[in-house]
Amino acid sequence: MPDFMRFLTPNAEFGLILTVLLLFVCAFLAATVLPLASEAWLVVAALLYPEWRWLLVAVATLGNSLGSATTYWLGRRLHDHFVAHRPRPSQLGPTALRLVARWGPPSLLLSWVPVLGDALVAVAGWLRLRFYSCMGWIALGKGARYVLLVWGAALL
Repeated sequence: MPDFMRFLTPNAEFGLILTVLLLFVCAFLAATVLPLASEAWLVVAALLYPEWRWLLVAVATLGNSLGSATTYWLGRRLHDHFVAHRPRPSQLGPTALRLVARWGPPSLLLSWVPVLGDALVAVAGWLRLRFYSCMGWIALGKGARYVLLVWGAALL
């Protein structure tokens, strides 16, 4: 661990706990409409704590998936609001709407893609696709991305 990190963390266990909590919060917020990059936090955490990298992947996947659940919920709420005002479905984003309408929940494997992923999840909520099925595909896509990132960081 770098010297500056030793100053910030009185012991290794506290440093790991703090890192895990910050990673969860960052991953959660990154899955919402906030422009955050949880990938950088995960790679740094995996380099600081290589023996805990799979825990870090699991925490980042959980946080990012729960953040996507909020986007899904917002999509459902937008549906209720827009149906009352009779909008055109294309207002949600024509590409995302076509993908989700054609492929259903498996299209959410791409939920990790910047900008498009948020739209896919919101459209899934808008279309009222089954929540647990959607969350399974979201977690699978986001988890695979994090595994590849940590594996790539380990090769450095």
